[in-house]
Amino acid sequence: MTSRTDRRFDISEADQRAASERDRDRILYSSTFRRLSGITQVVRSGESDVFHTRLAHTLKVAQVGRRLAQKYLSDQPEESKALGVDPEVVEAACLAHDLGHPPFGHAGEKVLNELVLAAGNEDGFEGNAQSFRVLTKVAVRFEENDGLDLTRATLAACIKYPWSRDSNHPKKSKKWGFYTTDVADFNFARASHAGEQKTAEAEIMDWADDIAYSVHDLEDFHRCGAIPWRAIFPKDDNSQTEHRLAEVVKSAQDSWSDKPEDAEGRLRRAYRRLQRIFETNVAELVSETYESSREQRYQLRYITSFMISRYFAGMTLRIPADQIADSCVEFDTDLQDEIVILKQIIRYYIIGSPNLMAQQRGQERILRQLFKDLFEDCCRASGPKYFPKKFHYLNEVTRSEEYADDNSRLARVVSDAICMMTEAEAIALHGRLRGTLSGSVLDPIVR
Repeated sequence: MTSRTDRRFDISEADQRAASERDRDRILYSSTFRRLSGITQVVRSGESDVFHTRLAHTLKVAQVGRRLAQKYLSDQPEESKALGVDPEVVEAACLAHDLGHPPFGHAGEKVLNELVLAAGNEDGFEGNAQSFRVLTKVAVRFEENDGLDLTRATLAACIKYPWSRDSNHPKKSKKWGFYTTDVADFNFARASHAGEQKTAEAEIMDWADDIAYSVHDLEDFHRCGAIPWRAIFPKDDNSQTEHRLAEVVKSAQDSWSDKPEDAEGRLRRAYRRLQRIFETNVAELVSETYESSREQRYQLRYITSFMISRYFAGMTLRIPADQIADSCVEFDTDLQDEIVILKQIIRYYIIGSPNLMAQQRGQERILRQLFKDLFEDCCRASGPKYFPKKFHYLNEVTRSEEYADDNSRLARVVSDAICMMTEAEAIALHGRLRGTLSGSVLDPIVR
């Protein structure tokens, strides 16, 4: 009989902490977690102190996720008990949810997927699948086994997409939660969960991520003046409002996978609700240039708190009639739609800006060249002598797994290695290998 607190190896001795508390602490103290301070959230890590790094984002997701879980325990005790909601598990999953993100964020993720597939590895690369691999294979905690040896509950809570890559399936070719080489760990984590529905704790983690991303990142870009709120929500000109509404709604529709038939109408109504919220609560904030005055900072804190509290009501738990086919949560579609609009504002004004796109073009080139150098040199019989010692054990990890051929295996070694680097380390190693940065012989770059 399986238990939520089972571990695959369970070689460490128990202490005063609950099993889920030990999971949370193992993730928090791992070097892969600390690495997130050097990884892009939306804007390049190190760009400015005003922007969230992936670590700052992760900490806020963990805070939101824990508070959501506590809210369900208070407001829906029966459903929470039946679905096994544990705030410690949710927080652990939130802390872990981005561990596998490569240097340069989603731009890096796209490039690595192309390169791994081109090398013959049909699993490709996906940030969520990589996060699961970090927890079960790549992270170092014990001499006797790979990974952090987390409980079933925490591993299952980390899986946003409970399926592997399927190139013939529209949804599964875009997002997947594990590589086929990690299927034993996936089966262990999901032993009590048939079908492809997320666990309740994974749903909470995912919703917390949506809330933090849509609210906190908008706060960043407001502070630096990158989002023209008065242009997004014009005050008086109805024709201008209608034009901007149509523009944002069309962009949101185009990027909305599995969108409903009435997507346009829903998004238009969501846009109007957001406009009323901003005009009613912080009209001055959206009409003035942000200069970090005390009043502006107060208003920014107020609207951030208001929006997070609003979206706390966006999801409720339910005990599914069919454990395989039915979800264990229900969403308020109005609040979901508002999240879609807020995300689109970030995409439209920030991710789609020429300045950021030019920066990402250079970042993609760095990753392509770095992957090429490492992969080609790893294919040689002796392997590259410059390969950082931190990554040597990855060869042993992959040799215990099944791959179609050695190229496929080495593509995973290289992608694992790149995903253990911060952006500064990736840039420095690329520069040294390409001869554009000599560096110092006393600096190993990757520590």
